Amino acid sequence: MNRSVVYSQIPVLRASGVGRTALSAFHAALVAVGLGQVNLVRLSSVIPPGTGVDATGRARAPESVWGDRLYCVYAERAATVVGEQAWAGVGWVRRLDGLGGLFVEHEGADEQSVSTAIQASLADMVAGAAEEYTPPEWVVQGAACAGQPVCALVIAPYEAAPWPRINNHSSPTGNRNTFGLIE
Repeated sequence: MNRSVVYSQIPVLRASGVGRTALSAFHAALVAVGLGQVNLVRLSSVIPPGTGVDATGRARAPESVWGDRLYCVYAERAATVVGEQAWAGVGWVRRLDGLGGLFVEHEGADEQSVSTAIQASLADMVAGAAEEYTPPEWVVQGAACAGQPVCALVIAPYEAAPWPRINNHSSPTGNRNTFGLIE
């Protein structure tokens, strides 16, 4: 099972979801990119050395099972009023020497404001850096509320990790099962 895409290609995935609440619309967007069964652990902005970024759809998300932790960078925005738009985007630059890069994530009410914020953040983050970077790239996703809440999502998943298991052992208060629960 390939639980990590670090040192390979981090995929940038996007989708929109619809639900009766903003939260269920967010979940629907996660399901649409195949990540509805994991707990998201949000990372800041650093792409590890030797790791590429793929927005073409060829790179796959790390494999996971129900309840895993998924380390990722993501942007999500909901719209709950008819006619309102939700836009989310993730942008990145990579160091020319192959020693990593930077991600940014932004949300807004229109595509242009999200794209502009991504470009501005990346320009500020590399301004004056000793390292040289690739030109910025980004992916955006939008959705318009037509009745039920919607959510736009762009996510870059790095690695899935299981929760630690507690060994089955006896204790003065009873036996603990593989989940650490007293039986």
